[in-house]
Amino acid sequence: MLAEEKDTLNQELNEQTNEPEGTENEALIEEVFAEAEAEAGTDEGSTDAELTAAKAKIAELEGKLEEEENRIYRLQADFENSRRRARLDLEASEKYRAQSLISDLLPAIDNFERALQMEAENEQAKSILQGMEMVYRSLLEAIKKEGAEQIEAVGKEFDPHLHQAVMQVEDENFDSNIVVEEFQKGYKLKDRVIRPSMVKVNQ
Repeated sequence: MLAEEKDTLNQELNEQTNEPEGTENEALIEEVFAEAEAEAGTDEGSTDAELTAAKAKIAELEGKLEEEENRIYRLQADFENSRRRARLDLEASEKYRAQSLISDLLPAIDNFERALQMEAENEQAKSILQGMEMVYRSLLEAIKKEGAEQIEAVGKEFDPHLHQAVMQVEDENFDSNIVVEEFQKGYKLKDRVIRPSMVKVNQ
């Protein structure tokens, strides 16, 4: 483009001044156009450098943006996990709210069971035992309303999650690994074992 303009300008000056080609005018034009081409080259190099710097800056900003987005995602995930754990803890607390009270009542229930195994020798003793049995039944009904129940043991297959074996026997009347006797009743609250049954197991 600059070469065409230079040729045109040379021709016009030569026509106007009636000077042959290769004169002082042409030398002047050569000088002017040389400076213009140098400036154009400088501008082009400057533009390339600025473009490279801009691309580098964009890449840096994109990297920072991605890092911040990942951080936000991690914070959101942590928040969701915390909220889920809090909800589960609250549900568990509500579900097993009576566990402490039931655990405190179990020794009293055990004592009632032992007392009810006594033989009544007279009417007065029978009357006392009947009253104790009523209290015992009331306690069982109260904990049952809260979701507690006795663990079945005798005649069942031994389950280490439900039973605590304190003795082993060899009894032909029972299959192997079957509970043959219960020494202390076990209880569970919904799906949680509060106290395993103390049992005797057939080998």
